[in-house]
Amino acid sequence: MTDLDALAEELDRRLADADAELAARYPGDRGVRQPVHTVYVPADRYHAGMVGEWVTDAKAVLDQHGHSATELAEALELPPDQAVEIYERLRAKLDREPIEDLRIDFEDGYGTRPDEQEDEAAIAAARSLAETVKSASAPPYHGLRIKSLEAPSRRRGVRTLDLFVGELSDAGALTDGFVVTLAKVTSVDQVEAMVVVLAAIERVHAVPSGSLKFEIQIETPQSILGPDGTALVARMISAGAGRVTGLHYGTYDYSASLGVAAAYQSMEHPVADHAKDVMQLAAAGTGVFVSDGSTNVLPVGDRDAVRAAWRLHQRLVRRSLVRGIYQGWDMHPAQLPTRFVANYLFYREGLESAAARLRAYVSGGESGYLDEPATAAALAGYLLRGLDCGAAEMSEVDKLIGVDAAGLAKLARRPQPL
Repeated sequence: MTDLDALAEELDRRLADADAELAARYPGDRGVRQPVHTVYVPADRYHAGMVGEWVTDAKAVLDQHGHSATELAEALELPPDQAVEIYERLRAKLDREPIEDLRIDFEDGYGTRPDEQEDEAAIAAARSLAETVKSASAPPYHGLRIKSLEAPSRRRGVRTLDLFVGELSDAGALTDGFVVTLAKVTSVDQVEAMVVVLAAIERVHAVPSGSLKFEIQIETPQSILGPDGTALVARMISAGAGRVTGLHYGTYDYSASLGVAAAYQSMEHPVADHAKDVMQLAAAGTGVFVSDGSTNVLPVGDRDAVRAAWRLHQRLVRRSLVRGIYQGWDMHPAQLPTRFVANYLFYREGLESAAARLRAYVSGGESGYLDEPATAAALAGYLLRGLDCGAAEMSEVDKLIGVDAAGLAKLARRPQPL
């Protein structure tokens, strides 16, 4: 008869390196909330009152083209039985937390300017952000997008980052929600270089080692497919040495790089779907978030134009959610209503079904589904995302399932703070 103990010990020895590598590369959920969107604002247009201005503008468009639950339901073809609740949640969200993630843009949204001008803009923007952090009015996630580390722009990008972090650090306004977006990444070497840059900035400004994090913007063909035919984005995550928190798809740069005509550049073009499929595969199990891009069709103009842009945005946001991509970019205040409506509808319409399946899984009852642990984790994750963005409250989830927040997080395999 086989000596199972001896065999198991032999397997432990043989697989020790593979076990360690698996745990290091695929640690799973980071235990932090993923914002439903990232709002990009050109650096020269950012100031401490910018979030308030966006709320005012968003509400003005909503009042003009969807001033009641009935009118918004008509504009966005909402289910009549959910229109009032979704409308009320939207209004509450605009009052409570209109922007979940803010990125002050020094890249395409800002352009190339004289060094003195960008220096001034970096310092001014950082001081304004610090003001909002200290007044507790900053979005929970916030940061800046710098120019790429390609040769023509790398010095400028690093200088802006250094000035920005220095100002925040001096003001005591660097938070756990601070993140940097690195644009137009074309090689694993650039990701490794970014790690060196952040470590150097941490040393100079007495920032705790390893605390500065960054997102990789996937907007070049080279970040998806390397010259040797490998998917470089997976290697980029590893090269980030634990500092990479997100992969953000760049709709228009990527599409244009592949020769897609301007009229057909879209978040739902086949080349976009391929890139995002690769991004999702590379990020799976790593704790790195994946974000979709943006639509450049803005809700501006007359009633018909605004409503048409709203419906497009709502459909694209929902499409991303269905595909398992829970974040995207918003570029205009009038996109906030449809961002939140799409999320609330997505989570509200599946709330009772997901809760019933999870309740049956926990209690050993019948739900009509044979759910395995991985599906139970996905169901719990779905409910947690709905709670995070304001689509539901913990009290109603607890009532439906009979578990508290800690129990739901455990089912979702989401680590809890110590």
